[in-house]
Amino acid sequence: MAHSTVGVIFSNIHDENIPELSRHRTMASVPFGGRYRLIDFALSNMVNAGITTVGIVTKNNYQSLIDHLGSGKEWDLARKDGGIILLPPYSDETDKPYTTRLEALMGITGFLTHRSEDYVVISDCDGIAHIDIGDIVRYHEEKGADITMVYHEESEPCESSYFITLNPDETGRLTGLKINPKIKGGKKYNLYVNIMVMSREFLINTIQNAVTRGFSSFGRDILTKNVDTLKIYGYEFKGYYAGVNSMEDYFRHSMELLRRDVRAELFGGRDIFTKVRDSAPSKYLDGSVIRNSLISDGCVVEGTVENCILFRGVKVGKGSVVRNSIIMQDSVIGSNVDLNCVITDKNVVIRDRRTLSGCETLPYFISKGRML
Repeated sequence: MAHSTVGVIFSNIHDENIPELSRHRTMASVPFGGRYRLIDFALSNMVNAGITTVGIVTKNNYQSLIDHLGSGKEWDLARKDGGIILLPPYSDETDKPYTTRLEALMGITGFLTHRSEDYVVISDCDGIAHIDIGDIVRYHEEKGADITMVYHEESEPCESSYFITLNPDETGRLTGLKINPKIKGGKKYNLYVNIMVMSREFLINTIQNAVTRGFSSFGRDILTKNVDTLKIYGYEFKGYYAGVNSMEDYFRHSMELLRRDVRAELFGGRDIFTKVRDSAPSKYLDGSVIRNSLISDGCVVEGTVENCILFRGVKVGKGSVVRNSIIMQDSVIGSNVDLNCVITDKNVVIRDRRTLSGCETLPYFISKGRML
């Protein structure tokens, strides 16, 4: 696999899902789980499969993404040939950023043409999962597929503004594909998780054909119109999958990390890599109480923290009670503060004696750098 597959990751495609957190960053660089960014899951899945060249398709607000990825050494992608390659949002034919996935693919045709790998794995950053990419590519080869789309069985309606459901037959070949169908609560359906495998030459030819025909949508103009003529197969992923389609989803899936079985599935076995920050161990001072929480390095806790995720460098003052909350990097909680169902972005300061509360379906969000 190391010499036969190249990766492509879209960093901005789903920014509108959680505008509160993607206002100053890409979806790919949204913090998650105390020390990770959303791109770490897609990127680590590729690296664990032996992929050594990954193109990151950017669009805007990607300064934090560049800072997070650096040279790629944490993912063993600091290489003279290949490694992490940031792909600009412009093509040779236009100076305007892409507006659709197909336009983005048109813009990276040069990158694909100059590669020599047999296959391309395309992934978005809205999904949190530990997926064996190598197994998907082997499945693609065995089926002789033109396109292989990864799906996960769901029972709750999808909140995304754009999603695809798949209908495979007993062999795995798709007999139907729907965009934004109406889903009834409790009814199971196969949700496409925005991971796809194609041969590199097939993808290049598909893009060139789309250009000549004036197509604008990869889903509507290529997938749905050719489901009967192309060999499009579905690969079912049966493990834990968390799609981030809204702020409610982000909060709920973050809180699921407090379950041991979820952590074991996401982080057991092969590693999920991320940027290393050499911080001092966390301090728990006299009077502090910690229950069922994830505490990252560099934190200082004097109060009570229950059912929470604290990112690196967070400080919780004396007498404060923080419950069911996500406190991001280098935020400071003063003394005698009461927080419940709160999400703070980075570098937030909450002064003494403040009381803030949201709920599970509508967490109280505090934007980056604010002082309350």
